[in-house]
Amino acid sequence: MHGFLVIDNTNLGPGKGGIRMTSSVNMEEVARLARVMTFKTALAGLPFGGAKAGIVADVKNLSAKQKDEIIASFSKAIKQECPSVYVAAPDINTGEHEMEVFAKANGSMKSCTGKPLKMRGLPHELGSTGIGVVQGTLCALEVLNLDIKKIRFAVEGLGNVGLYSAKYLSEAGAKLVGASDSKGFLYDPNGINFNALEKIKNRNGSVLDYKGGKVLPNKEILNANADLLVTAAIPDLVKESDVKDVKFKVIIEGSNIPMTANVEKMLAKKGIVIVPDFVANAGGVISSYIEYIGGSKEKMFKLVKETVCRNTKDVLNNAIKNNLTTREAAEEIAKKILRKRK
Repeated sequence: MHGFLVIDNTNLGPGKGGIRMTSSVNMEEVARLARVMTFKTALAGLPFGGAKAGIVADVKNLSAKQKDEIIASFSKAIKQECPSVYVAAPDINTGEHEMEVFAKANGSMKSCTGKPLKMRGLPHELGSTGIGVVQGTLCALEVLNLDIKKIRFAVEGLGNVGLYSAKYLSEAGAKLVGASDSKGFLYDPNGINFNALEKIKNRNGSVLDYKGGKVLPNKEILNANADLLVTAAIPDLVKESDVKDVKFKVIIEGSNIPMTANVEKMLAKKGIVIVPDFVANAGGVISSYIEYIGGSKEKMFKLVKETVCRNTKDVLNNAIKNNLTTREAAEEIAKKILRKRK
């Protein structure tokens, strides 16, 4: 087992952040994600700090038993940090089952959130992050005076967050024209039927088996003719070399660190409005907090919708008023909260 734990800030409480399990995760990525968590928890008004963990492992080549053994080993290795300075949660390639393994190996039910319902948890599979992303999107469009029923959108990554985003934005009246997963990008300018797409994805494991549209390489999602992009998968999706080809009006960062702050500035100069990751995808950590205090899923969904909507509007209005990028505006608000609690 080879893993990392980065505690970024504990001004507001123990560091909160998920465990990312990929073959490419490294200390720099985990540190960037931990800083995002510091701002995310502060802006959401939660009694948590920022942290993140990463385990270097190719999950596609591990048996279920091997994966569990690695999770348990990591949990035992950082046992002394949990939950005093770190509270774990799911992230890429970890979910409610892995949190069950982590908690049992750690010997503390407070060592992580996102546990199964049978452990009195609120698993992220309930869709807290995705529903928050949708709420942030709707509130951003309201601030920008854009009609949801005239919006064409694409979703990068049809995992838990991406599926919920595609589902509820479609139901709100937006037209889904593109969706990607690890195998490629499905594009249809005439619109994609979400219900049919979801059935195909659940049955065959990929959006590429959908009947209709074009199958393109993953990177082509950045060239899609759409008004809005929801990122929901990999870090550093958008690079400086991509900026010239991006045509979206709005980008909602449902994933963490889908681009650098400098890329965001370059896109802002093109007039593209970005709702930063720690604003848009805070639903997961809000759910973690409600689980931590023993609250219900009804209370969780209510707080997710209220918090993400309020913060999205505050950040966009702050950016417009003070001529800042949306990330600068969001960090300014978060840093004021952190300084008050020093």
